[in-house]
Amino acid sequence: MMKAVAIPAVILTLVLAGCAKQPSTTQASAPAPGGATGTGLAGAGGAGSTSGTAADAGRGTASSSATAGGSGVSGMRPEVKDFRAVANLADIYFDYDRADIRETDAKVLDTNAGWLKTNTDHLVLIEGHCDERGTNEYNVALGDRRAKATMNYLVSRGVPASRITVISYGEERPACSQRGADCWAKNRRAHFLVRPR
Repeated sequence: MMKAVAIPAVILTLVLAGCAKQPSTTQASAPAPGGATGTGLAGAGGAGSTSGTAADAGRGTASSSATAGGSGVSGMRPEVKDFRAVANLADIYFDYDRADIRETDAKVLDTNAGWLKTNTDHLVLIEGHCDERGTNEYNVALGDRRAKATMNYLVSRGVPASRITVISYGEERPACSQRGADCWAKNRRAHFLVRPR
């Protein structure tokens, strides 16, 4: 009787050993286009961290990233409150739930890049914005992707990454406060602000 139990046990052990689960593998994601791997925050946290500037207080959660040396002072990022809008830099817009640069907006960015390359004495802040649909956390992440896609495009057109800071406000700063498709389309944007170096 002992042999009858031992033989199936040995066979079962060999079968189970031969069917061991293979370790799972994950494919590493490709780097961001335009070499924007250096968009970690220089100084105060990393991408996706909550901004702690006084300008952001009371306005919801904002995610910010800055390129190393973006402020001209090592280890410090420029204060958001120091930036201002200029008529020469136009906003670009995004499709719903997307962070891709559209062809018509690429032309706007080409013009913006030309102005930035001519005005090398200015740093630029790119704000990523979303419409009100989706959770706050999702919209902050989407706004961050939009701002970084915009930055990558400008870098690919010759604007040094060291001059660019990106921040996401998600849905917190709408350009249009009414509900509906036309208004939502105005809120899905990247907005540009500058300040002297």
